[in-house]
Amino acid sequence: MTFARRSAETAGAALVSLALAIAGCGTPGPPQPPSLNLPDKVDNLAAVRTGNQVKLTWTMPKRNTDRIRLKSDVVVRMCRLEAANQCALAATLNLAPGAEGSFTDSLPASLAAGAPRPLSYSVELENRNGRSAGPSNLAVVLAGEAPAPVGGFAAEVRKSGIVLRWTAVDAHDAVRIHRKLLTPHSAPEKTGLLTSPAEPVDQDLLVDSDTGVALDKDITFGQTYEYRTQRIARVEVLGSSVELAGDFSLPIRIDAEDVFPPAVPAGLAAVATAGAPGTPASIDLNWEPGTEQDLAGYFVYRREDETPWKRISGEQTLVGPAFHDTDVLPGRTYRYGVSAVDRGGHESGRSAEARETVPNP
Repeated sequence: MTFARRSAETAGAALVSLALAIAGCGTPGPPQPPSLNLPDKVDNLAAVRTGNQVKLTWTMPKRNTDRIRLKSDVVVRMCRLEAANQCALAATLNLAPGAEGSFTDSLPASLAAGAPRPLSYSVELENRNGRSAGPSNLAVVLAGEAPAPVGGFAAEVRKSGIVLRWTAVDAHDAVRIHRKLLTPHSAPEKTGLLTSPAEPVDQDLLVDSDTGVALDKDITFGQTYEYRTQRIARVEVLGSSVELAGDFSLPIRIDAEDVFPPAVPAGLAAVATAGAPGTPASIDLNWEPGTEQDLAGYFVYRREDETPWKRISGEQTLVGPAFHDTDVLPGRTYRYGVSAVDRGGHESGRSAEARETVPNP
């Protein structure tokens, strides 16, 4: 075979291979199995027991296991696992893809009595053919008798905050106090160049139940609050602490009105200065500054011997803890007292007296 003939045959074979490759681009690949349209499993199931009810929350998936968007409602089967691999159907729901799921399970009498013990929940999502991708994560609570409700719950406004009281019991349970701000600000308050953070609407305080008293000092006067409380028992389950909470008490609503005067000023001292030609005699007063946030200022009072007290600092409050009294005479003895006033106009009692005699020139 000549070189020219071999070259022609080689070129022809290459053209055939190229044609076959081009033709192969349009041929279908191996057949794919049809989608089972199984909803993705729930992975954020959470459960909280209060009294004899368990509230379950979760988020519905938006896609199936093939990453295809779900287009219709999904059947949700709520499973209560009273023992290993033994599912008691608690409810069946129909929810939209991506929805926030919620269900409250009322415990049967057998699970609401006895010693605390683990109780698990799961949810399983089914397609139209009743098939699923499997159960969700397990959410664990405690079965058993819940702690007794808190009795004698009451609240009282004090200068230091809101004092909460309840009937103490001889038990090792803790007490959770839930506070709700009923009059939240629409925007954070501005203090000078800074903006103070907004007060949270909901807060929880966990305290020892044996004392029967707690102080909520993180309040803002002028606001209205609502308080509820419940007893909490804690049990270790597989190395983790699980709560068993009793029913909430009836709510208490209280207006935090500031009707309390500031603290009485302390440390009042008086120093007299004798007059000189062209300079009148005087007595200088000073005292420890107050620390209340709503402090507006001070009033200064004076008397001689047993005469009635007279305010000598004027109608407006003094801003600073000092006063210069020039309306004095040599050889006379004066007694002074100071009071503190807040922005609401509440005035404290007078301080301890400071006595001073003006020397003769």
